[in-house]
Amino acid sequence: MSLLINPASQGTLLEIKAKTDNLPDAPADESTSTGIKTQTDKLAGATPVTDSATEDWQTAEADVVSIGAADIRNKLHDLSLSISNLVGTVITVRLYKKVHGVECKVYEQSFDASTDPPGLPIINGAWATHDIIRVTLQSNNAADNAKAVDYDYMLEAM
Repeated sequence: MSLLINPASQGTLLEIKAKTDNLPDAPADESTSTGIKTQTDKLAGATPVTDSATEDWQTAEADVVSIGAADIRNKLHDLSLSISNLVGTVITVRLYKKVHGVECKVYEQSFDASTDPPGLPIINGAWATHDIIRVTLQSNNAADNAKAVDYDYMLEAM
């Protein structure tokens, strides 16, 4: 059996052969495959964080959670809050992060615990960060003081 090669593609075949002639006979060494495994393991994300915070939400704006760490790059996937224990008609959620070294409010939205769903998808997607994202909450009802606000989020190392 003969293999007919189109003369127009012969140059391409020679280029491929030149690039593959120097490949090692053995598969990649363990240090390379370990490095690749480390990078792909990060894609699975960290263990989801689920907890709650109890504060006097009506007295003043109070911290729910601080996510991330200074100079550590992460993607924050899905930050959800539960206001199921609250009764206020104006529940304000704010997010803060550093912009050029100064903490700034980057998100603010108000909800009504009597009409909005109890689970709030504050971040539904991914936010890249290299510092701390601080999540706060404030209520307009004193009955919300000392009530738990549940939260859930997932980080992925970058």
